[in-house]
Amino acid sequence: MLIRLLALIRKEFLALLKDPKSRMVLIVPPLIQLLVFGYAATFDLKQIPYALYNEDNSAISRELVAAFDGAPAFHRVRTLQAESEITPLLDSRKILLVVHIGQHFSADLLSGRSAPLQVIIDGRNSNTAMIALNYVSDIVQTYNTKWSAAHGLSAPPARLESRAWFNPNLESSWFFIPGIVGMLTLVTTMLVTALTVAREREQGTFDQLLVTPFQPAEILLGKALPGFIIGILQGTLILLIATLWFHVPLLGSLPALYTGLALFLLSSVGAGLLISSLAVTQQQGLLGAFLFMVPAVILSGFSTPIANMPQLVQTITLIDPLRYFLVILRKVFLEGAGFDVLLNQLWPMALIGLVTLSLANWLFRNRMY
Repeated sequence: MLIRLLALIRKEFLALLKDPKSRMVLIVPPLIQLLVFGYAATFDLKQIPYALYNEDNSAISRELVAAFDGAPAFHRVRTLQAESEITPLLDSRKILLVVHIGQHFSADLLSGRSAPLQVIIDGRNSNTAMIALNYVSDIVQTYNTKWSAAHGLSAPPARLESRAWFNPNLESSWFFIPGIVGMLTLVTTMLVTALTVAREREQGTFDQLLVTPFQPAEILLGKALPGFIIGILQGTLILLIATLWFHVPLLGSLPALYTGLALFLLSSVGAGLLISSLAVTQQQGLLGAFLFMVPAVILSGFSTPIANMPQLVQTITLIDPLRYFLVILRKVFLEGAGFDVLLNQLWPMALIGLVTLSLANWLFRNRMY
């Protein structure tokens, strides 16, 4: 049996590697997507274009302006002379926000009164707007502290000091890149396995398998193992790029991470073979793979927290293997987690893999005969 199985696995690898399109799918797109997502998928704002409308023009207001100009994230693109210039700039998206210092700003500060500072921001992208406002708040808070110390004013009665655990510098790439490992592994594995049986049917070689000594379970296993091996190799490559190129810390247990990867691939291969058993043509297999992958990524918590989803949708996410694997990746990378913490994420993927492979085996037997 082992010799027959190895021969079938060798046949599957040859079918994949001899096809130029299959080689491209396995190697080039995942690397390109990792690099694109690694640099583009971020919540950090590196350049905030802003305009200044300073009606005060005193030395005191210029100190505040210098704080904005000296901040690495802020880039002044325009100095305004009239309020009517604000609307065209925001409408054309040439700036993200306007800092408006009123004409009584310095007088209010010198008299001990609170001096208002107006910030007009483009709210079309609410997430970006909130991040920019937080940056503005930090600059103004620092300015307030320096002003109070320089003029002998009492410090505020309470001061907020925050520390971020697991991600001290709040690098959003540390959150996204481990998730990309799971997403790209899912995409490649699904594409390899979802097309395997459909390709045999389309090329007319499936009937040849039926007259061989292979049992249906052997054929299914022979088609599952190449996708599993490719997933392990590609997952390892992506992990190396994440740690060595993007410098995402890997603090946890490597055996626990690879156990999670193996169980995730088990469930992904099972889903792919289930789709492949139902598909008659490669086009149907490809469509089925995307019909599975898109909801799987959306419901996994890759970009939006599962806790923010409606209760019914949260229940549906329980059958999504990517949901559990993303938790494993982020806990191992950033929290230093091991088997004791990850056990409740490992067994659901094993159960999903067992169910999908059993269904694929049943469908495979029924559609063969």
